[in-house]
Amino acid sequence: MKRIVLCDFDGTITVEETFVAMIKRFAPEVSAQVLPELYAKRLTLRQGVRQMLESISSSDYPKIIEFTRSQPIRAGFLELLDFLDSENIPLVIVSGGLRCMIEAVVAPFIDRIKAIHAIELDTKGDYLRPISRYEGGTEMVAKAQIMDTYAADETIAIGDSITDWNLALAASLVFARPPLTRYLEEHKKPYLPWRDFIDIRNQLAEYLARVGH
Repeated sequence: MKRIVLCDFDGTITVEETFVAMIKRFAPEVSAQVLPELYAKRLTLRQGVRQMLESISSSDYPKIIEFTRSQPIRAGFLELLDFLDSENIPLVIVSGGLRCMIEAVVAPFIDRIKAIHAIELDTKGDYLRPISRYEGGTEMVAKAQIMDTYAADETIAIGDSITDWNLALAASLVFARPPLTRYLEEHKKPYLPWRDFIDIRNQLAEYLARVGH
């Protein structure tokens, strides 16, 4: 595989931070305590995400799916998929959020996405139990570790937040929105800014024309 795109979901494919909005709605008290600790890096994603999800009743699972369905997708996603298809570049979604939420939003495009890596949920008990095949280090979903499982000569990352930090550092080419841009600037990692997926398609087309296919 010559190139592959690894794309975040919350706040990237979706306009809003869908996972955070869901957590605030279904676990308001716990999220009010945990989210500031996550953003300040006093708590790892692995600790914080697990703590918040395990505070949500399994009976809320159907409501979570319904809450997610109405979340708008950022402009240009279909156009980016069309472009990637024309260039034979697969797109993989890597998310620190919930797989069920991702599938609810991208259902119309599901057959055009190579894979989805995210948190699975066990709903058999009284409270949600998160399961991740790629849990490791400080992350509930170790995105850079997932990227390593794809034997691509060039890796292209698209993201917007702290959960995309390790992925962005390891990728060959990065498209970043704030606040991820701030973390990358602190570590002098080059990136291309973007507002919507049309920006990414256009910049990627220019890049490919420049470096050759």
